[in-house]
Amino acid sequence: MIIKSLELCDYRNYKDLHMHFHEGTNVLYGDNAQGKTNVLESIYVCATTKSHRGSKDRELIRFSKDEAHIRMFVEKYGIDHKIDIHLKKNKSKGVAIDGIPIKKSSELMGMINVVFFSPEDLAIIKNGPSERRHFIDMELCQLNKVYLHDAANYNRIISQRNNLLKQVHYDESLKDLIDVWDEQLVHYGIRIIQERERFISRLNELIIPIHQKLSGRKENLKIVYEPNVVGEEFAEQLLRRRHHDLKSKSTTVGPHRDDMGFYIDDMNVRQYGSQGQQRTAALSLKLAEIDLVKQFIKDTPILLLDDVLSELDSFRQNYLLESIREIQTVITCTGLDEFINSQFNIDRIFKVNNGSIENQQQEVKDE
Repeated sequence: MIIKSLELCDYRNYKDLHMHFHEGTNVLYGDNAQGKTNVLESIYVCATTKSHRGSKDRELIRFSKDEAHIRMFVEKYGIDHKIDIHLKKNKSKGVAIDGIPIKKSSELMGMINVVFFSPEDLAIIKNGPSERRHFIDMELCQLNKVYLHDAANYNRIISQRNNLLKQVHYDESLKDLIDVWDEQLVHYGIRIIQERERFISRLNELIIPIHQKLSGRKENLKIVYEPNVVGEEFAEQLLRRRHHDLKSKSTTVGPHRDDMGFYIDDMNVRQYGSQGQQRTAALSLKLAEIDLVKQFIKDTPILLLDDVLSELDSFRQNYLLESIREIQTVITCTGLDEFINSQFNIDRIFKVNNGSIENQQQEVKDE
């Protein structure tokens, strides 16, 4: 799976951009705030319909403009495809695959698979449970259409149940309707819990040996799934918590409150790990994610590295670069110093300057 080219029109700080990528390693370099990350973001939008920053559609549109366009040409399993994203300031986005509009943005998920890694991904380790749930959901939604369907239904039902809990405050006769939503919530919730269990189990098989190598065989990293409720107890817990839910006007039990923990031996990395251990755990997670995607799709994902190398020491830099030799990669950095001491090929270099990009050098090979 590779990106062949990208076109942007009135996207972020780009008025008009046409880029052709190499199937190997593509490096975008330049000063901060010039638009390097915006290119990676547009690729991510083409894969997931969403910004990795959580930005709203109107924030992706160039200042003073009402619309923006992204067009990306990709090759998947030897077949060429075109993805068009039409962003509108005051309307829902339009999405088309090979010139055919799709009814739901979710239909795009899994068309192409990307792994995005930035310094902010340390938040997966350091921040609250929502960051880790988002990681699980975004990966599973790209890989598993059934999970995507179940998660969409679960989130819809949670929203409707919460609205009902608020309405009951004004009309108690509506209380009996909660049972209807609870039955559906349990149905989809149990399926989500089971799929997350399988996902974490497969991820552990990959992350353990990766982290051992990164830590010089000194540490054993394990991910532990921490569900808010055990599947077979979900219905009982919903009923038990109903009085509390009515008071809080929100659903307080279910997989929307799940978490996962990272442990080195028995030490919780988030609470007690050093910054170095947290960074290594985040890197191990991303490398395991790449391998997991390979297993699922029988192909390589597209890797997006946003200014990550500057956050890693030389050993981890080289380990990362060696691990991605067979994967199309788009890397952003402020300079090319990170590559000077590595035995790594850069296949195409782009210099980014204030919303314009120059293809500076077509091929760079080790001598």
